[in-house]
Amino acid sequence: MASLAWPLLALVFLAGAIATWVAGTSLAKSTDALDNRFGLGDAIGGMVLLSIAGTLPEIAITVSAVLQKHYGLAAGNLIGGIAIQTMVLIVCDIAAGRKSALTYLVGSLIPVLEALLVILVVSFVLMGALLKQSVAIGPVSPASIAIVIVWFCGIVVINRVRKSPSWEVVAPGSRPGRPHRRVPHPTEPTPHTGTSTLRVMLYFLAACLVTLVAGVFLQISGSDLAGRAGINGVIFGATVLALATALPEISSGIGAVRLGDHGLAMGDIFGGNAFQVCLFLVADLIAGKAILPLAGHQNSWLAMLGIGLTSVYAVGIIFRPKRCYARLGADSIFVIVLFAVGIAGLVTIHH
Repeated sequence: MASLAWPLLALVFLAGAIATWVAGTSLAKSTDALDNRFGLGDAIGGMVLLSIAGTLPEIAITVSAVLQKHYGLAAGNLIGGIAIQTMVLIVCDIAAGRKSALTYLVGSLIPVLEALLVILVVSFVLMGALLKQSVAIGPVSPASIAIVIVWFCGIVVINRVRKSPSWEVVAPGSRPGRPHRRVPHPTEPTPHTGTSTLRVMLYFLAACLVTLVAGVFLQISGSDLAGRAGINGVIFGATVLALATALPEISSGIGAVRLGDHGLAMGDIFGGNAFQVCLFLVADLIAGKAILPLAGHQNSWLAMLGIGLTSVYAVGIIFRPKRCYARLGADSIFVIVLFAVGIAGLVTIHH
């Protein structure tokens, strides 16, 4: 695409973003339908499959970027994507209404556990960035392996707590909604009701294919656009590219909040963020060397920003600020300020 004029290149990027949005939304619905029919989330393999389906845009971008040796872009999209996708909760907070903040309505500690898992795996990302290439196990960083193991153990624990919690939360005024998408909504029909399982599977595969192809086009056109604009690959991957791949999460998050599933809205974001950094193992295997030691100071800064934003919302769920200011809870306002400071710091580090 290097031969295309920049307006056409921008159109390709925009088309890729729209395709990611539409296909990602369709993928989420077909995934929910298949999960309802087969109970995928009850099995470990099913939970892994659901996590992979939810991060297909990031998988496509990571693989494409690594194959082109754009390691900074790949790492920036994975690590910076955590910060951007956490910012989706601001949109969900606005959708929750003027009367109560999103974190006030959650009324469950399950999203807090999911937020802690995000903080834990991102901490391993930071530690992995400090390791030398010489300590790699074959082509793979020990940190990449540790991230996958910690994530796997984390989802097992969270799934067990969700099924049989050993504590009871009393949160007056909360509206957490359904504990899981497999629980039928009292008013909203289950996605693809009346559609045969075979057809739903075909929808799922078609959405997967479109999402993967759109992700590749996003990476290639985005990399060229960043180069022509003189934008650092890490910064572009962590902002514009991460925002494009977060569009499906915006749709599903707003939809969950409008249905009253406030806990699911937050849990989906934290769950996707926790799995996202597991893709460093895929990047290592494709590149034939450890990617985390090549992440650099900018990605370390982004990792800390992601931890900070996640921590604010985890505290918000426990503290439960009720009052809204311009449809935003106090925690969301703090997150906006923290994100702005974080991006300003990222630019400063780059220069």
